[in-house]
Amino acid sequence: MRRSFIILLLGGSILGLSACAETVKNQGSLRNARIREHEFLVSMRDDPYYPPQLVEQCSSILVRMCIAIETEGITEERHLYPITHHFTRELNALQDDFEREGSEMETGAREALGEEFAFIASSYGFDADVEEMIAPREW
Repeated sequence: MRRSFIILLLGGSILGLSACAETVKNQGSLRNARIREHEFLVSMRDDPYYPPQLVEQCSSILVRMCIAIETEGITEERHLYPITHHFTRELNALQDDFEREGSEMETGAREALGEEFAFIASSYGFDADVEEMIAPREW
């Protein structure tokens, strides 16, 4: 709930609060304890350059990627990449939104997102190539 309060203060948006609460709820239902307890994109949340509601959307995409990994029950790395590629494309779709807010998915965001993809892979027991995981990225 702490994150919900922060979004309300920074974003002042009921939509932002609702999206944040939904992400927290979905993340709390994950089987993987490391992922369940992880706070995604802390460096972006702490940087006022990134709009809080868009950081929350990125976090939501990452949580949905974790849900997909668990739902598919994948055990082989080669099955991980199609999932990560799908969600990388979803992140790509947010670029215009970042630009409209006077921000962009630049070096800091790229590093933060790459680190989260690596964390997710390792949390599910994969020694995946992060560059391959995010190969379709446009950020």
